[in-house]
Amino acid sequence: FTPEERARLNEQLPKYLAPHLTATRSGPGRTTLTYIEGWKIKNLANRLFGFDGWSSSITDVTVDFLDVDQEGRVYVGVSVMVKVTLKDGTFHEDIGYGSSENQRSKASSFEKAKKEAATDGLKRALTSFGNLLGTCLYDKNFCKYLS
Repeated sequence: FTPEERARLNEQLPKYLAPHLTATRSGPGRTTLTYIEGWKIKNLANRLFGFDGWSSSITDVTVDFLDVDQEGRVYVGVSVMVKVTLKDGTFHEDIGYGSSENQRSKASSFEKAKKEAATDGLKRALTSFGNLLGTCLYDKNFCKYLS
């Protein structure tokens, strides 16, 4: 990165996400989880780093379980490691998890679980770069402010 790009990133990355970039869903024990959707975090990374200023790769895939019930319904759990690398070589890796339940075929079950795991891993790896890419979503006070 140029000195100007680095200065802009150092200014932008500590900022918290704008509320319109976040979403919520039900969590365990009647909790509400705040998150950023996969397509939004990709767009945000493109704006921050440039479309050619970052890349991601899946460095490991593990099938945690594969079950087929008596009716032939498929249940799959998949873990992946995702690495996000910036154009200057800086990188962060994190794990992602995806599952699929009650699918009619192994193919559709694996497709859903792998895509979910890859997106989860990408989001988790990007959070390591700063608040603007999701670190702030681990701040319970910020999440309460959003709701």
